[in-house]
Amino acid sequence: MRSVGHFIGGKEVKGTSGRTADVFEPMTGEVQAKVALASKAEVRAAVENARAAQGEWAATNPQRRARVMMKFVELVQRDYDKLAELLAREHGKTVPDAKGDIQRGLEVAEFACGIPHLMKGEYTEGAGPGIDIYSLRQPLGVVAGITPFNFPAMIPMWKFAPAIACGNAFILKPSERDPGVPMKLAELMIEAGLPPGILNVVNGDKEAVDAILDDPDIKAIGFVGSTPIAQYIYERAAQTGKRCQCFGGAKNHAIVMPDADMDQTVDALIGAGYGSAGERCMAVSVAVPVGKTTADRLMEKLIPRVESLKIGTSVDPSADYGPLVTREAVEKVKNYIDIGIKEGATLAVDGRGFKMQGYEKGFYLGGSLFDNVTKDMRIYKEEIFGPVLSVVRAHDYHEALALPSEHDYGNGVAIFTRDGDAARDFAAKVNVGMVGINVPIPVPIAYYTFGGWKKSGFGDLNQHGPDSIRFYTKTKTVTSRWPSGVKEGAEFSIPTMK
Repeated sequence: MRSVGHFIGGKEVKGTSGRTADVFEPMTGEVQAKVALASKAEVRAAVENARAAQGEWAATNPQRRARVMMKFVELVQRDYDKLAELLAREHGKTVPDAKGDIQRGLEVAEFACGIPHLMKGEYTEGAGPGIDIYSLRQPLGVVAGITPFNFPAMIPMWKFAPAIACGNAFILKPSERDPGVPMKLAELMIEAGLPPGILNVVNGDKEAVDAILDDPDIKAIGFVGSTPIAQYIYERAAQTGKRCQCFGGAKNHAIVMPDADMDQTVDALIGAGYGSAGERCMAVSVAVPVGKTTADRLMEKLIPRVESLKIGTSVDPSADYGPLVTREAVEKVKNYIDIGIKEGATLAVDGRGFKMQGYEKGFYLGGSLFDNVTKDMRIYKEEIFGPVLSVVRAHDYHEALALPSEHDYGNGVAIFTRDGDAARDFAAKVNVGMVGINVPIPVPIAYYTFGGWKKSGFGDLNQHGPDSIRFYTKTKTVTSRWPSGVKEGAEFSIPTMK
């Protein structure tokens, strides 16, 4: 059986804690690997390795750091198919979906190739008599990322690519459920010319997370996962003086206006609601049709589409989506469906009885669809993270606008309409971090920033785009004056630029 250790000092090393976790193949339900779970001492060894290497890397000029990132992009593209199949077999998402996971991560690595420009400071000549002022962006030192199971390629690259390009050394703690791709990405960074020690991967559970939080040499932490853990990491990191950005759960709404192109809207809801078995923080999990006629038309078209979803293995190119990541994930989603029924929602399509012929031990679940969901129900308030779409009927536009605005989560939202005025008003007023107009999954491209509001995000700066450069650097401002031979005497008042 395959074993997965850690990646420290430019090579894979075996775990020494004596603790391991199973890595399943979701489509068969079988254990395919054992992953080592790091101890506090192993995390510390990775940090010491990173600290020793970081100074020389920071002193490497930005253009040369960019060349390493350019080569890394080239190598990932070379190994694209192999990485996608490994990702699919560990996570459960289909191979085409896995390729999208890799591609969206690569786009941030491509953005990081512009680091010579992105790290430029500012300069003012003659700010005062003979005085020039300029600013520098400098790396923080050793930083860390704690990333989730649902995007094992994309989110690690969102974290380490800009951090390393800025001159930091990086400690990556990926999900122990699908560690294979993060380990391969580290290998490719070394092949691209990254010095050993600049990117280290420690696999583990809460013990490794707490060791990262408590380590005095780690200056910043980025996290993506559930809201309770995001809040825990954010608060604990703040207590130890670390810079932190944490992104949590979501309940993404899609507002369907009466004038929406219904066929386009249904296509969008099916793809965004059920793609990757709903295991996306940007999945649309709530549809909000405005008016009874709109709701009835929507349900008439949605029901047969959900019933006809093709669930298949991760390597079936014709499958709409594959299995969930673990058996526990399947049971959690089924439990939420039970709760929805008890709360009085109408279960229009029930996916709980789905069985994959020949793969009965796999972690499969059919698509489910609820109608007549209300905002006081748990299935509306809480993140289900599975192939379940809830329809909440709104009487008018203002009620529809209020639903995502007043929800505890504020990650993403979309509106489907042909009315430019309604779309403009919605985008301006909705209390959510990312908005799509006739776009169901409004994940910004790499040179903009990604981040939710309210309980979906903790911290002042978002992921990728300009915010990532600000997050992984500190600004130093220099005020300079060269002696001109004129003595002015001591000044006892605050300096001014008169």
